[in-house]
Amino acid sequence: MEKEKNFTDNAAENVICGRNPVIEALKSGASIDCIYMDGNGGSLNVIRRLAKENGVVIKDAQDKKLSQLSGGASHQGVVAVGACGEYVTVEDILAVSREKGTKPFIIICDEIEDPHNLGAIIRTAETSGADGVIIPKRRSASLNATVFKTSAGAASYVPVARVPNLASCIDMLKENGVWIYGTDASGSDYSETDFTGSCGLVIGSEGFGISKLIQKKCDFMIKLPMLGKINSLNASVAAGIFMYEVLRQRRAAQ
Repeated sequence: MEKEKNFTDNAAENVICGRNPVIEALKSGASIDCIYMDGNGGSLNVIRRLAKENGVVIKDAQDKKLSQLSGGASHQGVVAVGACGEYVTVEDILAVSREKGTKPFIIICDEIEDPHNLGAIIRTAETSGADGVIIPKRRSASLNATVFKTSAGAASYVPVARVPNLASCIDMLKENGVWIYGTDASGSDYSETDFTGSCGLVIGSEGFGISKLIQKKCDFMIKLPMLGKINSLNASVAAGIFMYEVLRQRRAAQ
């Protein structure tokens, strides 16, 4: 049947194309990362309602983007991209340190939208011993194929939680004794900051850094020294430096 052809064979991206296939995927509870749509009305409104009920993010997209995602298959104005990995809860991430007998070490990504950056951050989080990564549902890259590839497989090992409200999540971490460290040029030198306690490290977006609301939630603000003419680093590069400083201090304190 023609409707069956709307499922693309692009397994790497877990793409589902077409209105009826996407509706059935939502009804079945399939793990959908994001739905791209062009327009409203009719069955598209049904998709929007089901997506809201299932907590699935919808992004408006033009036909060119949809055609690119679908690989040329008939998309009927909608393409769903399945998650390449399962998300965990913040409680699951907090449980990691309890099981290891260590103090929490959590990476919080504030609107990291480039999947290459998110993948690189997850890769470094794995190698530096972080317990997990937290990302927001909106305005953030997610666990897609690009993230998995860039992470060099680390996304299969690092727990990733996807939360609807990052500010509320930070409040919950604080209630569990986690100190929140924001990264911003206005902060103190990172090398003079004590990371040996419970640590939640916030990495800001590529273009705008940490949002003002999240900054207010931070207990400390830290920065990297900038001696050249360029006053900023790639988000994943900066994150890597901060993460390994946490690791260095913790190993030195043992």
